[in-house]
Amino acid sequence: MNVVRRRATVDRIRALGGTEVVGTEDEDLPERLGRITAARPVSKAIDCVAGRVGADVLRALAPGGELVVYGALSTHRQTDPAMLGIPVPADAIIFGGRSMRGFFLSRWFATTPPQVARRELGEVIALVEKSAMTVPEGQSIPVERALDAVRLAEAPGHGGKPFLVF
Repeated sequence: MNVVRRRATVDRIRALGGTEVVGTEDEDLPERLGRITAARPVSKAIDCVAGRVGADVLRALAPGGELVVYGALSTHRQTDPAMLGIPVPADAIIFGGRSMRGFFLSRWFATTPPQVARRELGEVIALVEKSAMTVPEGQSIPVERALDAVRLAEAPGHGGKPFLVF
């Protein structure tokens, strides 16, 4: 199940193998998630948006489900403190036994023994080599044009992620 902002991304995700894709630009997220999960309960979810989207995903999980939050795109350029969090639905936590936890890759690297990190990264690389997982194409940008890379990353619907080349 995939949640995306722009309608144009829906077809791209489906072409990559996504079976359920919800576009928040023109779909009601809680209603659509409810329809999807009514037939197939979801026990785990990952979220890079946080905010209202994170709360909706948490509420859609099956009882006892877990949401892992690894980003907060909804807080981008926010200055209102009320917009910097996830409005956690108390009923989902109390009555549904759902939980939420954070994941920060830099902290993982700092706290994970090197041999474990190498093994885990090796598994990811093996998935890419077997084409079980693909890495989206990006745009290589020389470090001398770092400002262009930032502008590109900030632009909506910019396509591939910019990669700085040193």
